[in-house]
Amino acid sequence: MTGDPLPSCEFNDDIPMSFTFSGPADVSTINPVVKWAMDAVKNLGCAVGREWEVELALREAISNAMIHGCKGDPSKIIQICMGCDKDKGLLIVVRDQGPGFDPGRISDPLVGQNVYDDHGRGIYLINQLMDEVTFDRGGTEIRMRKRNPPPESST
Repeated sequence: MTGDPLPSCEFNDDIPMSFTFSGPADVSTINPVVKWAMDAVKNLGCAVGREWEVELALREAISNAMIHGCKGDPSKIIQICMGCDKDKGLLIVVRDQGPGFDPGRISDPLVGQNVYDDHGRGIYLINQLMDEVTFDRGGTEIRMRKRNPPPESST
């Protein structure tokens, strides 16, 4: 998959509001891209009260795509697609042009000597913070969903 163009984003869930960003795998762009994405999340009213969880998971996914997927090569492109629906919640897809990986081979950072490693917690955190996480396209794409909180009842 290395160097192949990234496909356009399509959400199977028929999510009405969506945004896409494509840009170089340059780590200096992580903060501005996350800010852009989180501004969109807040303006759309998705994941209300859970924005910090989305922000941290998104930051980890983008960092992983740039550092591990694209190996820090700014000539490679990452893509972020977001869709928001008040009923279905927020769906975020992060893709990279790297070689991919097998998520089943990622060590549990809470087991044995892994607790002393200086890496390997990003995917664990993403799984803890988001409601659904899947990997596609040979590990070059992560799909994350955060459901909207249930409406508060007035009793």
